[in-house]
Amino acid sequence: MVIPVHDVNPARRTPWVTYALLAANVLVFLTMPGTAGSVAGGDKLAQLCDLRAFLDHYAAVPRELIHHQMPRLVPSGDVGVGPSGPGCVVAPPGYDKSPELSVFTAMFLHGGWLHLLGNMLFLMIFGNNVEDRMGHIRYFLFYVACGYAAGYGFALLNADSGDPLIGASGAIAGVLGAYLVLYPRARVWVLVPFLVFLPLRLPAWLVLGFWFGLQAVYSSGHGVSGGGTVAYAAHVVGFVAGMLLAWPLKPGTPPPPEPPGLLFGRRARPRYTW
Repeated sequence: MVIPVHDVNPARRTPWVTYALLAANVLVFLTMPGTAGSVAGGDKLAQLCDLRAFLDHYAAVPRELIHHQMPRLVPSGDVGVGPSGPGCVVAPPGYDKSPELSVFTAMFLHGGWLHLLGNMLFLMIFGNNVEDRMGHIRYFLFYVACGYAAGYGFALLNADSGDPLIGASGAIAGVLGAYLVLYPRARVWVLVPFLVFLPLRLPAWLVLGFWFGLQAVYSSGHGVSGGGTVAYAAHVVGFVAGMLLAWPLKPGTPPPPEPPGLLFGRRARPRYTW
């Protein structure tokens, strides 16, 4: 897997919505129970029960989205002791959950630092140019629409699943799909792990096409273990939705600067001017 670090495609205006999405995702993650906000040395079971209750409330669940069947019992966040030992207490939910709204709230939840930072890296690199082309309000609506398409698309393929679906990956995959349509020839700096991290400057169509190909392969069950917890199908649906929504904007999109050739190593380093 290549790691993008920068694109050679300057934006004309400040990407305020992208910055706001970055900040919102980080702030929500820092307030999630049992993850970043956990106290070292604290009760691990209590943190787990608290997190499970939080996710049942705010995460998207495919079974709830498709069948609109809400569970009668959910984790309450408390720890109890049963015949099998300590565990999380379940009770009737003390809230009214909207499955439709849960798709939106789930876009700002992440399962760990690696999950969060990976998503934010892609959003930071590719989101500014898509926002620049669409405008702030239209870009935000586009981002949410791709997130909903990814969430419901995954739910349709896993209609009986009761596992929570979280993460901004589906919406960000839509941003990647739009970038591929609007700026396929833009150059992207990537790091390729080959003994060491080899810097390369590649066209966006190659970087994003390779990323989409991996997601499509993984979503079919090839190349990953059966116990994987990544919703690759949501990435595929979000990416395709982003391409379709951005296609009408392709005519008239100004081309980015195109450095010639596929440069690597020392030749790929940018030249700074003062």
